[in-house]
Amino acid sequence: MSTLLPEGDWQTRLDYIMDMMREMSRQTDPSQMVREYAARTQALLERDRVISLSRRGHESPELRITRDSNSTVETNPWFEQHKHPRVRGGLLADLIYGDEPRVINDLTVPLDDPAHEWVGPYKSLMAIPLFDQGAALNMVLFLRREPNAYRSDGLPETVWMSNLFGRATHNLVLTQELRRAYDEVDKELLAVARIQRSLLPDKLPEIPTLDLAAYYQTSRRAGGDYYDLFPLTDGRWGILIADVSGHGTPAAVVMAITHTLAHTYPEPPDPPGALLTHLNQQLARYYTADNGTFVTAFYGIYDPHTRALTYASAGHDPPRLKRCTDGSLILLNAAGGLPLGVIADESYAEATQQLQVGDQIVFYTDGITEAFNAKSELFGKERLDQVLTDCRLTAQGLIDAVMASVDEFAAGHPADDDRTVLVAKVV
Repeated sequence: MSTLLPEGDWQTRLDYIMDMMREMSRQTDPSQMVREYAARTQALLERDRVISLSRRGHESPELRITRDSNSTVETNPWFEQHKHPRVRGGLLADLIYGDEPRVINDLTVPLDDPAHEWVGPYKSLMAIPLFDQGAALNMVLFLRREPNAYRSDGLPETVWMSNLFGRATHNLVLTQELRRAYDEVDKELLAVARIQRSLLPDKLPEIPTLDLAAYYQTSRRAGGDYYDLFPLTDGRWGILIADVSGHGTPAAVVMAITHTLAHTYPEPPDPPGALLTHLNQQLARYYTADNGTFVTAFYGIYDPHTRALTYASAGHDPPRLKRCTDGSLILLNAAGGLPLGVIADESYAEATQQLQVGDQIVFYTDGITEAFNAKSELFGKERLDQVLTDCRLTAQGLIDAVMASVDEFAAGHPADDDRTVLVAKVV
């Protein structure tokens, strides 16, 4: 094999190849990597012209010319296949469909052979197959004008180097395709997230005798947490918080369904047990029975005149009520039932909690108490209760304190679940 670097000077060749490998390892674009490789291997393998062939997506005897060192127009062989010249039959087809390396040192191509346009002026040819899934789907042709330019004993090293380079390039192509796919999916997830957030209250209502604040964070682009408020007769307000099992887009879809069912309830969403019974029946009958999905929910109706909260629960973590007048902690767990969507004929009982001025209630999803740190420890309910001991805070102040405590505990560990907190402070 004729080279520009002296064959006997192994150290010079090694230094050159090491430098080339370092440069190849920096490449992130397959087209640029091919250009760099072609330029650097010129010192290792002399050639007057290099032509790349591909039969990927074709049947014998058809193929494409994907690269030509004599061409001034460069196309992307992976994403611009429609621009590649197509060849049918002849020497080029014999070479690439032969699946074998070849050296031809007395090359003569008839005028009627489709290969004549590409290799006619040359007398020496080295064909290097590039394998994928056991077949030479691609091939590189090295051409010299003079005869007897290539030696067969140089084939092993050239086949080896070229195929390793081909696999590295293929991996970069797959990386680009994967990145494009992720970008496309991410755009769709962003659209889902925007739609989902549009289903949440754009601002919290002003309710007499109640100071409200809310926080909503999905662990991914979209999630399954849901909270809502419903104006009712006599100035009362319905307060709903729900959590769909699972994460991501599937949970967001069920969240949207739950929102629709709640807002298309044929009667005002009152009393709490009636709304949860309706949601459960619809979800179990039409949406969740066959896929194992369920929804936990807590729905309470607050009367600002009496400061009473009547509620029903469907398997949801009970809100935590801190009574600031005596420091006691009350769990709103006097009424409960199965999560929504499990059994269609489940019904939901109700309970009433009389509230007092200064009471602060935290409605939350389990993404708060089940937040993890790097040691796989849970934030837990005790830490949440500790935040509630500060009775001087407003509802928004409590939200900020809860999330600051969760963030400090997690210490940078990403959210594994959606996190929603709704704080109501009785004033």
